[in-house]
Amino acid sequence: MKVLTETVIDDTLLRIKELVSDKGFITEPDAMEPHLVEWRGLWRGQARAVVKPANTAEVSAVVALCAENAIPIVPQGGNTSLVGGSVPYEDFGGIILSLARMNKVRGIDPLNYTMTVEAGCVLAELQRVAEENDRFFPLSLAAEGSCMIGGNLSTNAGGVNVLRYGNTRELVLGLEVVLPDGTVWDGLRSLRKDNTGYDLKHLFVGAEGTLGIITAAVLKLFPKPARRETAMVAITGPDAAIELLARARAATADGVTSFELMPRICFDFVLAHIADTVDPLPQRYDWHVLLELSSTSVTEDGLGEKMQALLEQAAEDGLVLDAAIAQNQAQALAMWKLRETVSEAQKPEGASIKHDISVPVSRVPDFLRTADAAVTAAYPGIRIVGFGHVGDGNIHYNLSVPKGGDNQAFLAEWERINEIVHDIVQSMNGSISAEHGLGRLKREEIKRYKSQTELDIMRKIKGVLDPRGIMNPGKVL
Repeated sequence: MKVLTETVIDDTLLRIKELVSDKGFITEPDAMEPHLVEWRGLWRGQARAVVKPANTAEVSAVVALCAENAIPIVPQGGNTSLVGGSVPYEDFGGIILSLARMNKVRGIDPLNYTMTVEAGCVLAELQRVAEENDRFFPLSLAAEGSCMIGGNLSTNAGGVNVLRYGNTRELVLGLEVVLPDGTVWDGLRSLRKDNTGYDLKHLFVGAEGTLGIITAAVLKLFPKPARRETAMVAITGPDAAIELLARARAATADGVTSFELMPRICFDFVLAHIADTVDPLPQRYDWHVLLELSSTSVTEDGLGEKMQALLEQAAEDGLVLDAAIAQNQAQALAMWKLRETVSEAQKPEGASIKHDISVPVSRVPDFLRTADAAVTAAYPGIRIVGFGHVGDGNIHYNLSVPKGGDNQAFLAEWERINEIVHDIVQSMNGSISAEHGLGRLKREEIKRYKSQTELDIMRKIKGVLDPRGIMNPGKVL
């Protein structure tokens, strides 16, 4: 094994540059900067170079050189991580390996309902390609215009359609992965059934680049929805939301695509700070649900009538106070804008402490009541912005500084508030990271909530696959 000296590092970087050419090797500070800064600006790291291989063979060769000389690697897609998983540390001495140039759709099989894609494909582009082939790829999230499918897989991304279609883990059939020694595992199988041992792809989905670099994937496709029904529904509270969700699933043969819970404060923030937004209901209500149904039937199947009947019966039973059903796509998009811009609208309101938690769907009302009382007692005047994908139990429990309060004093309470919220989540058998991952942000905190056995198993897997610890070091574990 070589002694890692500046001469060895410089020599290795020169060999890497020869492998990927000038187009794939960046050291200019201005060009590197977007790769070094975390999306929310919480961290800025450093690296010796940003390397952009053009294909799997180049990724393999670059990783093999780094493994030979114990040079650490941060794999990076669109750099939209919310937990610091995709940027290096401040004292990082290795390279960032960006998959941005690997952006080809290798093939699409409409009859098998699959497409094979490279890791650098932007999510919105994959949605478009699927639609062009009369198919539907359901992964959808706010960053879809810039996030890449390799990063989505590495973080097991969620989004607004999880209720019906599942997390990213449930949307992948096969993977191609470059392991930490440079070996390529070709697991690009497009089979629904393959019962021949360990399902290795699930080691890498959600591993945040700590076990290897996903370079390509076989993704599941679905029939393209032929019609959608979208409604903004005023409800009596979170308990009514859970009951309405159960009724909607039963009444539509599980045709509920999205079910998003929003308290009044979400509307107030969005209407105050986001242009071209309007409350679709004629008066103020405390709680809302954005409900979307979809059907793949090309013939009229009464989806609109089902929505109408569902809401009318729920109103008679005291669950629903009012509702507006979108009459066209423009109205539906306007309703979705109210939901999708909540986080953006929080920024002008001052500092916020954010949580990405999940509990069993049936426990969502209990969580909200318990957590609201606890954080209000701990920090009087705190503004609670708890919203999100209640259909799958995922609440973005965001807390804004009291009106006119001191931002820095509020953020100084981050750890104390986190412990209050996350202890309540733990008591309900929930998760402190529903869809964002652990990255750097929650690496230490997870020790409080995962058992020692779980952590030991994770460390053993990491030790076997990446014994030199070069793959995204300091993240997750």
